[in-house]
Amino acid sequence: MTDDQIILERLSDLIESRKPQNGGDPATSYVAKLFAKGDDAILKKVGEEATEVVLAAKDARVSGDAADLIYECADLWFHSLVMLANYNVRPQQVLDELARREGLSGLVEKASRSDN
Repeated sequence: MTDDQIILERLSDLIESRKPQNGGDPATSYVAKLFAKGDDAILKKVGEEATEVVLAAKDARVSGDAADLIYECADLWFHSLVMLANYNVRPQQVLDELARREGLSGLVEKASRSDN
């Protein structure tokens, strides 16, 4: 396991511990509060963070400074991990899917999907 995978797994374990059924307290934990509000609140937060990433990328395009983009992308990744935990998906499952796609043409991969 790489250092990056270890970081994702540690963060995922921490997020998992914040679920109310695992003792997470919405009064003292932001993540527990998100879980307590339900999946609509979590999904809304992921959407907000995605929008902030897009805006930060547009700003970086003009300024040449990617600091805000990095910050906002970290927020998006974090909230995506909360979303994944809500659906009992581990980061390794996403990494495995990315590994499966490695070396595949994006056009070929998209064409192979059954919904096209």
